[in-house]
Amino acid sequence: MISLKKLFGKEDKFYDLLEASAEEAKTSIRLLSQYVQARREGNQADLDEFVQSRRKDKKIKQEISEALAKTFVTPLEREDIEALSFALYRVPKSVEKIVERLSIYPGKTPSDRFMRQIGLMEQAAEAVVFMVKQLRNGTHIEKISEAQSRLQWAEGEADKVMLEQLKELYHGPYDAKEFVILQDLLEMVEKVVDRCRDAGNVVVQIVLKYS
Repeated sequence: MISLKKLFGKEDKFYDLLEASAEEAKTSIRLLSQYVQARREGNQADLDEFVQSRRKDKKIKQEISEALAKTFVTPLEREDIEALSFALYRVPKSVEKIVERLSIYPGKTPSDRFMRQIGLMEQAAEAVVFMVKQLRNGTHIEKISEAQSRLQWAEGEADKVMLEQLKELYHGPYDAKEFVILQDLLEMVEKVVDRCRDAGNVVVQIVLKYS
């Protein structure tokens, strides 16, 4: 016999998992900051903690998928939960790509450039965590709009920093190979803020739907 409790599920479970995924996105950026700082100081950067974080995030995404498959009634529409889960997952996935590239990059990490962008990533991730946590409390569009404004500000500043960095790169003493590598890294760094924006936009769409 199918358990009705399993069939209808527990509302808090989906909120718990989505909030945990948002927190892991923020954690991945914190670990990136530590990784870049270690390279900056000439220390051996440890990837173990980052790998563990990514495994945890993948597990959360899988748990959300399994819960959706087993639960008949969900607190939000299924497509909204799936969209937000995917958007949140893309944040640490993008960070993972940066770390992978840095780990094989033989040159000196342009840490000053990266740290400015990472600071904006952290602000964007903080806004996303706040927005995701608001879903549990109902559809408070004012609070969500305020957080979205912070997210949009971080994105705008990241674009400005990116332009400054590209200008410096274009006029710097780099050979062709180093230029291509650094440009690619800078674009990947900027993309993380864009991923946070995407996640925030999904939250806004959900709130507007239920308001």
